[in-house]
Amino acid sequence: MDIQKQLQIIKRGTVEIISEKELISKLEKKRPLVVKAGFDPSAPDIHLGHTVLLRKLKHFQDLGHKVVFLIGDFTGMIGDPTGRSEIRKRLTEDEIRENAKTYKKQVFKILDEKKTDVVFNSAWLAKMTLKNTLELMSHTTVSQVLARADFSERYKSGKDISLLEFMYPLLQAYDSVELKADIELGGTDQKFNLLMGREMQKDFGQESQAVIMTPLLVGLDGVNKMSKSLGNHIGIDEKPEEIFGKIMSVSDELMLGYYELLTDENLEEVRKLHPMEAKKNLAKDIVKQYHGKDLAEASLRDFENKFQKRDPFTELKLETMAFKPSLVDFLVGEKILPSKAEYRRLIEQDAIEVNGARIKEIDFKLEPSTEYRVKVGKKRFLKVIFK
Repeated sequence: MDIQKQLQIIKRGTVEIISEKELISKLEKKRPLVVKAGFDPSAPDIHLGHTVLLRKLKHFQDLGHKVVFLIGDFTGMIGDPTGRSEIRKRLTEDEIRENAKTYKKQVFKILDEKKTDVVFNSAWLAKMTLKNTLELMSHTTVSQVLARADFSERYKSGKDISLLEFMYPLLQAYDSVELKADIELGGTDQKFNLLMGREMQKDFGQESQAVIMTPLLVGLDGVNKMSKSLGNHIGIDEKPEEIFGKIMSVSDELMLGYYELLTDENLEEVRKLHPMEAKKNLAKDIVKQYHGKDLAEASLRDFENKFQKRDPFTELKLETMAFKPSLVDFLVGEKILPSKAEYRRLIEQDAIEVNGARIKEIDFKLEPSTEYRVKVGKKRFLKVIFK
């Protein structure tokens, strides 16, 4: 595949590339690049937030590059301080080992096992002597580490920062040296650590890795990044119907971002869909990825059955009416609303819904031979088709 087509695939769902010029130069070498992403097994299950990077690794895998799935079993015992306002509770070796087993099992729901190098950073970090560690520490300064925003905030507020946490970016950076990484992937919150990897490689006489950053997937609360500790996550090993239901609870505003980061669907085509239909398709796509087509179809039927039981339109008779070009013409013409002014007032209050979506447009267009479920205010429900 030519470089521009590769770039189009690589850049989908990315926020920043450092630098695109360097990335292109690496792609021009016409050899498989070493593409690394690290995951500390801090919890026993992989959730959709993790899959953003895993899917990007899969893109590189499909393009013929060498993918390294790095399990940070050694760094996991320290705990990544990124974004933390206080010292993270340290995990035991046994906890890390058990979590790592789960990660290794679940990751191949996305990556091709035969084409993936799974490595543990304890393989080299656990063997480091005190001399090696001190040498590693010489590659940065306290002022450089304190420059990162999370450490800076904690320092200013008088909160503790452990020396172990200071070491974390250095250890992650050294992983790139050990693996001779051409590219490292990470979320936007990892920028400091990723850039340190570039500098560390340079200090060790290697060509600096290109850095590709992806956005953090917003969780079900619509505010914070997806995290098991916040309870706003969707685990890929959860029951299919649970995944489906959770996706259906995602706001319309977040939905397109989920499509971009969690699927390969054409976003322009998605934008043409009715929001309810788009969300069902998204939920079915994600369940299919992790549980297969049959369970995805079953989850859709299960959701629709449950939804219809609560649906106030279920018992309504479908009425056939003469076609009206717009919703306001229909509602005022049939004397469901007294005036266009009242229609406008209800629109402004988000009090009119068509097929499950709140109407924002004053001049909402209708189509002939199409069934509409219209909710006006809290108590008026209409099920009509125009001929």
